[in-house]
Amino acid sequence: MKRLFKVLAVLIALLMLAFVVFRTPDTDPAEMRAKYAGEPSQFVEIGDGVTVHLRDEGPRDAPAIILLHGSNADLHTWGPWVDGLKDTYRVIRFDQIGHGLTGADPNADYSLDNFVADIDEVAGALGLERFILGGSSMGGSHAAAYALAHPDRLDGLILVGASGAPVRREGKTSLALRMARTPVINKVMEQVTPRSMIEQSFTQMVSNKSVITDEVVDRYWEMLRYPGNRAATVKRFSASRAAFDDARISALEVPALVIWGTEDPLIPVESGRWYDEHLPNSTLVEYEEIGHLPHEEAAQPSLSDLKSWLLNLPSIRPEL
Repeated sequence: MKRLFKVLAVLIALLMLAFVVFRTPDTDPAEMRAKYAGEPSQFVEIGDGVTVHLRDEGPRDAPAIILLHGSNADLHTWGPWVDGLKDTYRVIRFDQIGHGLTGADPNADYSLDNFVADIDEVAGALGLERFILGGSSMGGSHAAAYALAHPDRLDGLILVGASGAPVRREGKTSLALRMARTPVINKVMEQVTPRSMIEQSFTQMVSNKSVITDEVVDRYWEMLRYPGNRAATVKRFSASRAAFDDARISALEVPALVIWGTEDPLIPVESGRWYDEHLPNSTLVEYEEIGHLPHEEAAQPSLSDLKSWLLNLPSIRPEL
């Protein structure tokens, strides 16, 4: 018995030593703001004590577009699109709760309803009555949910590799997602998240590997470690979320652009085809040999297709 206790004591000591050695602490908020919140970033207070990090660019009297990033991404993911749109459109992007420099929700509420409420509050804080709403991956499901709740507020809907379709995933699950859903390991993940894990997860998402730069991996890693974001990730990934049903999506009359990479390993292209089949006023664009982030992997082709679609929206017709 004494021998067993000695062995257990050694194992516990080794685990504690490993935790100390491999622990990756939170990043410093002031340093992260200095690094990632330069012009034109601003911090806007919305409801329930949330202060949102956002960027609002382009002419104030132009048609407005709000863009929502995907899970564990941040507003910087939209850089190529914003650069190509801001001369003609008012383009708004923000770090959603549990992400980026917005950080954790004070009430730890990462329900779909709360994400939808935040979109409405950001639009209200910026004085938007109507706008176009787009989202990638998780942000795409948030955009679709907002469209279902507030169709009268939207001139258009953009879904980029959006989650939420009732399509079985046959592809890979990211390493970070698998860990966050595993009991005990997910608690360790709140303190031990090596950069290599982020790089591996990012590599799994994309087919165009040129978008995987040291700068991008560093940003994902540092933003994940922003205080509260790791715990938020674990809570989001641990919760189940129902898919949209055919009838609700089929009743959504908002004009929609559905963009997908045919090699998307996380949310298969069949999900995009489901959205296109059921949305009554949709346009589907697929990109061959592109993965989960077509707005980054095929930035210029997707931007060109987006601009063409925008020009045909009956409610905005911007003057070029």
